[in-house]
Amino acid sequence: MKEYDVIVIGGGPAGLAAAESACKAGAKTAVLEREARLGGILKQCVHDGFGLIRFGEKLAGPEYAERYIDLVEALPVDTYTLTFVTEIKKEKDGFAVTCVSREGMLSFRTRALVLATGCRERTAKQVLIQGTRPAGVFTAGTAQNFVNLMGKLPAKRCVILGSGDIGLIMARRLTLEGAEVEGVYEVKPEPSGLTRNIHQCLHDFDIPLHLSHTVTRVFGKDRLTAVEVAEVDDRMRPIKGTERVVECDALILSVGLIPENELAESLGVKLDPSTKGPECDQTYMSTVEGVFSAGNALNVFDLVDYVSECAADAGGNAARMLPSGECVRLEKGKGILSYVPHRIDLAKPSDRVVLFFRSAKDMDRATLRISADGKEVYKKKFAFLRPPEMQRVEIDFSAFGLNAKSKLTVELEEN
Repeated sequence: MKEYDVIVIGGGPAGLAAAESACKAGAKTAVLEREARLGGILKQCVHDGFGLIRFGEKLAGPEYAERYIDLVEALPVDTYTLTFVTEIKKEKDGFAVTCVSREGMLSFRTRALVLATGCRERTAKQVLIQGTRPAGVFTAGTAQNFVNLMGKLPAKRCVILGSGDIGLIMARRLTLEGAEVEGVYEVKPEPSGLTRNIHQCLHDFDIPLHLSHTVTRVFGKDRLTAVEVAEVDDRMRPIKGTERVVECDALILSVGLIPENELAESLGVKLDPSTKGPECDQTYMSTVEGVFSAGNALNVFDLVDYVSECAADAGGNAARMLPSGECVRLEKGKGILSYVPHRIDLAKPSDRVVLFFRSAKDMDRATLRISADGKEVYKKKFAFLRPPEMQRVEIDFSAFGLNAKSKLTVELEEN
């Protein structure tokens, strides 16, 4: 059995940033990655736009991943690839981790864990599309893997359901490779992706975006031949009489991400219903002592630079493992869709807490307000907010005079 101070589960951008930070903080560190190579999803993201905040330059996904791989390989960090974690058990002074690898069963013991397991995509079954089960229905990530890593074009004429960033990027990528994208259909009345991707991936290529529309049925026995699309009402229910059939050989789904937190749940970690990730304090420690969460497993980010930032903090804090104390919970007020952290541990430093949050709707000239026991203690104004675009603010909670009985509330007010 091999022993470590910190074990990071996941070798993507979050896991690599956490491992680098933990090792530099003096912890004996290991990374467990189930794929054959480090880098996570960024290995197949050949478009640029990564690293503007973290490295001050525009990088493609593989370039960004390579930067962190080089940083980790220059440190005494043990990396285990093709290693799948099957079980984690909480022990008196840490955790026992059991894995399956090319070498057979492996056992590890660690004082602290950083869960950087990322997300998986929702499938057609999870969005209740009716019809047969023909070939040609792909998640956006699968289509991206076909094109960018395998060099295969999965469609000649396709429909994209969902306007998330991966779907928008694949609309552009498939067009560049010679496929026809008939349109992008979004069930909500507003796009789900970043504004820049709406312009760069759809408007620049004259790809139609159909808001308040969804795919209701698929057709085809062996291979997809067509889909049925329809308008939806304000409760997202298809409107009878608006159906039409679109001939296509592929349906690309970009209908949301689900943080992979089965390991966290097996340890009894409490999940936040808004983010689907672990509840955490300002050090990114979950409700289970010694279990930290980072990256998209904690909260689905729109920028990988923010993934790396929070993961680096989580890794460093896992190495230091400050003792926990009484906590003040940060309650969600009006206008807030989701946020992290969820509580402030009064025994840990709170003079520079990074608060990530999303608005519940599009807002012009909005004000973020934080109240302690009904008294406003912090506010910041924003010119424009959209739910797909995560916001980041640094707050000095130590200045608010908090105690164990304090009540904290965060809310957004549209002016």
